[in-house]
Amino acid sequence: MKAYDVQVQTRDTHATAVTDAVLPAREIGPWLAKAYQTLAGVIAAHGTSPSGPPFARYHRLEAGRVAVEAGFPVVTAIEPDGDVRPSYLPGGPVVATVHVGAYEAIAPAYEALADWVHVHGGKPAGDAWESYLTDPTGLPDPAALRTEVVQPYDQA
Repeated sequence: MKAYDVQVQTRDTHATAVTDAVLPAREIGPWLAKAYQTLAGVIAAHGTSPSGPPFARYHRLEAGRVAVEAGFPVVTAIEPDGDVRPSYLPGGPVVATVHVGAYEAIAPAYEALADWVHVHGGKPAGDAWESYLTDPTGLPDPAALRTEVVQPYDQA
């Protein structure tokens, strides 16, 4: 397994603008591209701007379907607008690592975070999320993609 540098951090709660869908796993990439375009337009229309990279949370469901929440952290909270709604990234203790490579090979990053939390007597506190540090449209080589994976946890 690839070695991951797990960072322990305390983060502030951060306002976000998000949209959601439930879809087959094979449709996630195209849906995310469209979702981020929609979100960028709504965020701008509400007079605010992203304060960090786009992110997504995934919730595996039955039969190959996935619930996806995609969003951007924002400078100021937005009001609901069509399929876009305000939300937040939770504050408190988190562990984070950066995966370099294709999205399809990211599972070991999640495993490294889960192992760290377990070994240190903690337990996950909600769902992890991925922040996309590089834009895949500008990088033809998936090996160059950088994705931060963040897992909130409760300390022992």
